[in-house]
Amino acid sequence: MLEKTDQFRERTIKTEPIFDGKIISLQVDTIELPDGKTATREIVRHPGAAAVLALIDDKMLVVEQYRKPMEKFQIEIPAGKLDAGEDPMAAAARELEEETGYRAGKLRPLSAFYTSPGFADEKLYVYLAEDLVKGESAPDEDEFLAVEAITFEQAQQYMKEERISDAKTILAVYAWHIYRLTGEI
Repeated sequence: MLEKTDQFRERTIKTEPIFDGKIISLQVDTIELPDGKTATREIVRHPGAAAVLALIDDKMLVVEQYRKPMEKFQIEIPAGKLDAGEDPMAAAARELEEETGYRAGKLRPLSAFYTSPGFADEKLYVYLAEDLVKGESAPDEDEFLAVEAITFEQAQQYMKEERISDAKTILAVYAWHIYRLTGEI
């Protein structure tokens, strides 16, 4: 088993801010490698995000929206970025209600992971929503999406078709599969 060790740590010598946007910032760090040489690292800073696996009558709530970076529509579980200082569970509850209109009576943590640790610090928190109550959706003004409750078989088909192709939704589908097999997540 690998042990944590400082012998491979990269020490930052200089940070050059490149871009500071609404969602991300970009910086280029000059670092010292473990062998004493220098290199650069392009780093995307992101405040983090929260996502929700919400199940109703053995169907998963999803949203479909156009994703400009990929130039295609994607089917995803409800999710969104954390506001400054926001608790991830509160963000998950907020995003679920904003995007789908449903409120969760209870949220349980499923997982948390770094989306692209080779160049970004975004950490995504995934929750299971239980005891759902229907309300009114209120998406952000620049958010245009369709809400649907899909079956497990539809989710599998959408993954084959790459209509579901993001890590958080794939993780949610696999968690749902385990839940369907064992009754527990």
